[in-house]
Order: sequence, then structure tokens, then C-alpha cells
Amino acid sequence: MNTLLSATYFGPIQWYQKLNRSELCYIEQHDNFIKQTYRNRCVIATTQGTQALTVPIERYDGLKCEMRDIRISDHGAWRHLHWNALVSAYGESPFFEFYADDLRPFFEKRWQFLYDYDLAITEKMCELLDIHPTLRRTEEYIKLPDSTAADSAEAVVISSDGIAGNLMQWADYREIIRPKHPLPDADFQPKPYYQVYKQKFGFLPNLSILDLLFNEGNEAVLFL
Repeated sequence: MNTLLSATYFGPIQWYQKLNRSELCYIEQHDNFIKQTYRNRCVIATTQGTQALTVPIERYDGLKCEMRDIRISDHGAWRHLHWNALVSAYGESPFFEFYADDLRPFFEKRWQFLYDYDLAITEKMCELLDIHPTLRRTEEYIKLPDSTAADSAEAVVISSDGIAGNLMQWADYREIIRPKHPLPDADFQPKPYYQVYKQKFGFLPNLSILDLLFNEGNEAVLFL
């Protein structure tokens, strides 16, 4: 199965499940940036419950801007705040110290564009999870035919970057995986795993992939 995904900032477990189970993943860079999505937000567990960490972006002209052109803002020392939030939330988790040196550079180095930052994070997380999807950037916005066309075995997706294939071989999760009002995904059923705050809040499903990694370490892949 080939998959279309929007970029994410330490995306949720559901998103990484798609990476793990797909032969080829295209990460969309020509979709319009949408606020309050995983493109620049991740959700972690803390002593107070869930907390969203949001990467601030610079203002752009007009009402819309393609994801590839979104610039990261340095306003508010957010890198320092995000790292401190992770240390506070997961410092006592089983595997935080094991992965801290691999992840700290993402909160020290400066990236200009959000898409490049997200993609670099994705590549590092795949390495740490020991999953090996083939990742590619889209060269244009991939617009799939409507559902009636998808019912046809002859329907084919073709674009200038070489995407070509029967629609039955493609899965589009670009607008399905989102923090607010997610769309149904029959292939994703959260698997409970150890969480630091499970006794206090119960199991919290589909948090950032960091939650799974810090709590399960090299066994995290078993939950994808």
C-alpha cells in the first residue's frame, strides 16, 4: 500500500503506524497550511493531563500558504519551552535518557522552514523506531479523483513527480489524521502500552510518537 500524508511535528502514533505499514509514503508539501493541526503541533502526557506543544510560525501574506513555504518563528523561546516540557513530562519514563541525546538537537538547531523541520524529525524518529519506509516529497499537490472514480478498477493516479498507480493501491490520510474532529480510520485501533501517568488518567490513546518511544523504547514498533 502507498500512502499520502501531511507533514507532522512529532506526529501521533496513528501517523507513524501508516509509515510502518506502507511501502511508499509521500509527505505532502503543497497542501495549504492549516492551524491547530499536527503540522506544527504534538500532544504529550503530563502530570496535569494532555498538553499540546505548538511550533510558532511567521505570518504570511494572503489567506493561504503552501506548507513548504511556512517559516518557523523564533518568538517566545519555544524550543527551550518544548524541551523543558518533555523533560518535565518524561524525565522519569523508562527510556527518556536513552533517547535524549538523539532528540535534543531538534530543540537547539534552527530550521527555517516548518516542512523541512518536520521531515528531519520524521527521518530521525524512523531511525529510532527502526522502521524503514520509503519517504518522498510531493512535487505538486496530489489531487485524487473523487470517490466515484475510485470505485473503478481502471482509475489511475498520475502526477508530474512520477506517481502512477491504481487507486486501490493508494491511501490518503492527509485530512483524516488530525487532533480535532479526526475522520474514521478503520485500520487504526490504539494498542494500550505502559504510560507514566496511566494510573492517574487511564490509558491516553494516540499521543505523540514521543510518548510511545519514551515509555516502550525499542519495543515501540510492536504497537504500530
